[in-house]
Amino acid sequence: MTLLRYRLPLAIVVISALFFVAYTYPNPKSSTSLEKELDALFADIPDFSGVVLIANGGKPVYEKAFGYQNFETKTPMTTGSIFELASVSKQFTAMTILMLKQEGKLEYDDRIDKYISNLPYPGITIRHLLNHTSGLPDYQDVMDKYWDKTKVADNADNIAYLIKYHPPKLFEPGAKYEYSNTGYMLLASIAERASGQDFIQFCRSRIFNPVGMTHTDIPTLDQKVKLPTMAWGHLYVPEKKRYVRADSFPQFNYAIWLGNRKGPGRISSTADDLLKWDRALYSSQLVNHQTLAEAFKPARLNDGTTSPYGFGWELQQSKLGKVVRHSGDNPGYKTQIIRYVDADKTIILLCNNAHEKLPTILKTIETTVVQ
Repeated sequence: MTLLRYRLPLAIVVISALFFVAYTYPNPKSSTSLEKELDALFADIPDFSGVVLIANGGKPVYEKAFGYQNFETKTPMTTGSIFELASVSKQFTAMTILMLKQEGKLEYDDRIDKYISNLPYPGITIRHLLNHTSGLPDYQDVMDKYWDKTKVADNADNIAYLIKYHPPKLFEPGAKYEYSNTGYMLLASIAERASGQDFIQFCRSRIFNPVGMTHTDIPTLDQKVKLPTMAWGHLYVPEKKRYVRADSFPQFNYAIWLGNRKGPGRISSTADDLLKWDRALYSSQLVNHQTLAEAFKPARLNDGTTSPYGFGWELQQSKLGKVVRHSGDNPGYKTQIIRYVDADKTIILLCNNAHEKLPTILKTIETTVVQ
């Protein structure tokens, strides 16, 4: 009798717990259902060109390629095609700073003039650069106005032109959030000074190679031309009624005349390599969990409010919990990585024809994954 008296309540507790879990965390959509929904989506947008990878727990449940690596040659896109990541690169730049901080080679609240001399913008820290609260002017505007676009600029050129032309700051450091490519260009140069190593070599030896990202690099234009699986960025030209390679317009393509910049962009990668990167961020392979947690904290502004950007990541909440994400935008390219870190779901979208319906595509994918 005593046993029966206790078994019934225990069963009720277990059933109640299962009932609670079932209603708190929605069952994941089956891969078959997800595939049907997304296949229908892309069937309605037949000119989309790119790769889409969706993973649960690090295992792809949807990975397909659409369109062409090159619209002129009709070279088919594959899931192994290489794309320019554009600003998705920023999370890697931030990682170099996290690694150097963990090694004691810099501090987030170091003033940047400790590493870069003569910049006429006092009071800015590495932290300000990381979370886009520096108030720095846009170096691309300065270069667009004054740089000889028959030449290819690097970080030293960008910094020299900021010093020479000294455009005014946008606001006091820490006053507000305003997305800044300048900040991430400077972070790469700071990483070089703090590590004593070229930024590209640092990324290769400390991030790409250890993680097994064998198709990821920071290539020059000449190096990209030699890649047989390079997915070239394309823009739709209404007069020609077709997609044309974005590098056909070098005067208007900052990816060419700023082609040796480091930090805000320039990394090229594949969807599969980005999934390897995603998995590394769940481990302590690159930095420990305490260090990585700093990247996923919102920026605190001078007035005590916060901004939903960490160190190289946009921060959100969804019904699946915490989300860290970033987009990229280069001429012809649109890229996205979205990590539902609590639910361990990942969306990677790489597009090489800057499709006008990309917001609709992305919204549909996110809705489908979160359901």
